[in-house]
Amino acid sequence: MAMKIDPVTLDIVKDSLIAVSNEVFYAFARTSMSPIIYETLDYASGIADADGSLLTQGNGACAFIGLIAPMIQEIVQKFGKDQMKPGDVYLINDPYMGGGTHLSDIGMVMPVFYDGEIVAFVGNKAHWSDIGGMASGSFTTDSTEVFQEGLRFSGVKLVDGGELCAQLADMIKSNVRFPAASEGDMWGQIASLRTGYRRIGELCSKYGVEVVRGSMKRLLDQGEIVARKRLAEMPNGVWEMEEFMDDDGHGNPVKIKVKITITDDEFLADFTGSSPQVASPINTGYSSLCAGVKVVYMSILNPSLAVNDGVFRPMRVIAEDGSVLRCHSPAPTSCYFESMIYSSDVVWKALAPIFPEFLGAGHMLSVCSVVLAGLHHKTGEPFLIVEPTGGGWGASRGKDGEVGQFCVGDGETYNVPVEMAENRYGIMIDEYSLHTDGTGAGEYRGGSGAVRAYRALTDGQLFTASFGRNKYPAWGAAGGGDGSYNYFEFHRADGSVEGPFGIVARTVLGKNDVAYMVTCTGGGYGDPMKRDPEKVAWDVKNGYITVEQAREDYGVLVDPRTFAVAGLRR
Repeated sequence: MAMKIDPVTLDIVKDSLIAVSNEVFYAFARTSMSPIIYETLDYASGIADADGSLLTQGNGACAFIGLIAPMIQEIVQKFGKDQMKPGDVYLINDPYMGGGTHLSDIGMVMPVFYDGEIVAFVGNKAHWSDIGGMASGSFTTDSTEVFQEGLRFSGVKLVDGGELCAQLADMIKSNVRFPAASEGDMWGQIASLRTGYRRIGELCSKYGVEVVRGSMKRLLDQGEIVARKRLAEMPNGVWEMEEFMDDDGHGNPVKIKVKITITDDEFLADFTGSSPQVASPINTGYSSLCAGVKVVYMSILNPSLAVNDGVFRPMRVIAEDGSVLRCHSPAPTSCYFESMIYSSDVVWKALAPIFPEFLGAGHMLSVCSVVLAGLHHKTGEPFLIVEPTGGGWGASRGKDGEVGQFCVGDGETYNVPVEMAENRYGIMIDEYSLHTDGTGAGEYRGGSGAVRAYRALTDGQLFTASFGRNKYPAWGAAGGGDGSYNYFEFHRADGSVEGPFGIVARTVLGKNDVAYMVTCTGGGYGDPMKRDPEKVAWDVKNGYITVEQAREDYGVLVDPRTFAVAGLRR
């Protein structure tokens, strides 16, 4: 006879599981060694039930949304639960397997035992600054096969019954450029998983295993009920969108195509017809494609919903094997985020007219990821910068766009502070400001991008970057104007300027050369002529637009001395 559990207790335990997931997330931030983890928060952690269904997830990077469960399921399928024991930790970063992104994102999985039985799994996934390969930072823009991008772990045991596999740990340290940082991040991940293991065990001791299992089921079922209720309220229909990425790094266009079907009980995104995988690192695996779709799916469903596999049960994604959105070995994937976020963008753009209350105009789109390696000017020691760059978001109905934020794939991540960057790295940051180019005109104005300028303080520094959206601007919505582009230039010490560029690999910077990085302004929303003239004058006063742009784009005459509205153009 099944145990009857009161719903209040089930909800208490359910919320406790969410709290445990949050503790696992913050435990890693506090124990990691790399700024891209403890400052930028380029990682995620989550808890799954004994079947590998995601119960709750903490995200820094939205690109990792829903990736913990397929990673866990891949490990279970490979090893089998009957071969696992308390204290085991598994390592996986294969981009073609469940939960895969690129090799730099290291996933770890730990089964949670109670009374000799698996009751849950804890997992996390984090960007290591270096995982070997042809280029410092491992992320590169000119790889042609995965073997150039670093160490690849297709599911291996890192900790056996609580004991670290010394040979595997030694192999990792021997093949990465910053072994101390990588070892520190490795132990930080393990420590956070052990925190989750301990807390779940405490819940089982306090409430009993059956209550904990019942709460897990309740969490998933509630997620599904809410998702299906919201789906039933949505308009049914089929919407299609086709866009081109800037290029594949070799000047060839890459098509991203989607057909979205919404019914009362299903959300289907079909990417059939997208370009085949290419010999450059912009390919993505199926798991990260699904993550890209999940971001928009959650946006129109309910952005405040807790992330779990119950919420995702009505969602389905189709992509052709061997395409740029479902690549297979040996396709390189260092810049997987470019195609993943483009997949989000085509779904976003297709549905923006249907869900204007949730989806605004186009944004910066790209991670605008930067790798800079060289020697520190004071210590002579090697340094490595791996970080995203903030930019502008599109306006939406009733709201101007956000300024200087990271793209939708990075989500709740942060930049490395100027003070920390100048202290740790061999650079000076000459400028960190808003990019106020005046684009993105609309009743609601697109958000400004950013300017970030790195001055090399030693010779021989190597700069690598991928700035997508460098040929096609951020799109406007509901009659709003397009935004602008992402790009970077090299301002040499002799006064010459090279660029603009969207993609480079290991460009050499000499002392006092400057990498000048600019991100786009987001698209505008609504007819610019309907913008409140006082807001237009305020935009001029604060430098978002010029007097000329106020007149030409908004039909508002602004006094350049007082910044008062001087009249309206008829």
